[in-house]
Amino acid sequence: MRKLVFVLSLVLLSGTVSAQQSRTEIKNDISLAASNYKAYYGPTKPLTKAPSGYTPFYISHYGRHGSRFLIAPSEYDMPYQTLARADSMGKLTPTGQEVLRKVRLMRDEANGRLGELTPLGAEQHRGIAKRMMERFPEVFKGKTNIDAKSTIVIRCILSMENEMQQLAAMNPQLQIRHDASMHDMYFMNDEHSPYIKGARNKATIEAYNKFYNDHAQFSHLMTVLFNDSNYVRYVIRPAELGVGLCSLACNIQSTELRKEFKMYDIFTFDELYNYWQICNANWYSFYGPNKLNEGKGMYVQSNLLRNIIQQADSCIRLAHPGATMRFGHESDVMPLTCLLNVNGFGTPRTNLEQLDDEDWINYKVYPMACNLQFVFYRSAKRGEPILFKLLLNEDEAALPDLKPVTGPYYKWSDFRDFFLKKLQAAPRP
Repeated sequence: MRKLVFVLSLVLLSGTVSAQQSRTEIKNDISLAASNYKAYYGPTKPLTKAPSGYTPFYISHYGRHGSRFLIAPSEYDMPYQTLARADSMGKLTPTGQEVLRKVRLMRDEANGRLGELTPLGAEQHRGIAKRMMERFPEVFKGKTNIDAKSTIVIRCILSMENEMQQLAAMNPQLQIRHDASMHDMYFMNDEHSPYIKGARNKATIEAYNKFYNDHAQFSHLMTVLFNDSNYVRYVIRPAELGVGLCSLACNIQSTELRKEFKMYDIFTFDELYNYWQICNANWYSFYGPNKLNEGKGMYVQSNLLRNIIQQADSCIRLAHPGATMRFGHESDVMPLTCLLNVNGFGTPRTNLEQLDDEDWINYKVYPMACNLQFVFYRSAKRGEPILFKLLLNEDEAALPDLKPVTGPYYKWSDFRDFFLKKLQAAPRP
């Protein structure tokens, strides 16, 4: 009995430590509360040396666009108009008036640029391309080919162009083809996948809505902004305004206004942490291994995985294939990461309340400019298998469903066989 109690205590302690660690990470770097609005942070670990006799010869890549402005007009208009109306009626505190001033600046900065790449976003992609060539020069030497594709969204196209310009500047001999066409959207960003609807079943929506209502609490923020509690009670929608202001505050880090001010100080830590939890739960619910919908959200970009496999199978037959580069969205990177179970992100968690305790942490996957890089290695010895390693945001990642040859290096044949079977056995939409 004592042994059982001891084991249970360790389990409970483990969960507590994990939760504290998650909160500590965000408390130490509040910009992490931004979820998919987090500006790209780049690699954090050194690369593992390749197995003896192996050298890199091909890269297959999928990356999200870089830092951008918010997309919908309402994301700027709703907070601005809500605060401006309250100000006209004398209902804002001095802090509320200062927040209105900052929101006006953000709204003006984004005017005519909704969803577009910011200067920081362009800089992020030039940095990614530079490090890619410096880390794997064998892939990019000489007159090798670079086949680059983007979705038809301008921020993705400009992200692609910034990477291609950087590569061309470092090696003018590169033969670069770049394109953005509806022809390729079925695998670049499949918006017609039947799994999109399948992931949004009644049970999933109800569970997420309950989680949202439980966590979208901004009572403190309302006292910071408004001087009349009755006005808040009868006119303001605290959850809607609170989430909207959190989004604006979090996205400042992606714009030039980051050099002038921040806006985190109007929130309590718990308000920002709850905002992060809401975003985290949303992506897990509709794009992750959610048991309530059989993890169907992970399959929305199945065509992308098939394309990666098909292109790699073709390219690895060539002596010097170069690189296949794709540029799209976090709504592609996140489900693909889960489908591949990268670093365990495709493993179901207990429920939405346990996501942070059980290390399903979205900012580890999809900051602005997030990317997956399959780096292929070939041995100088004939008959040796093709190996690859997977980089998530330029750090080596684990594929728990496969057995590595050594360290982060896996057999490509093992990957191809396992995931083609997984696609064939996918749940019905």
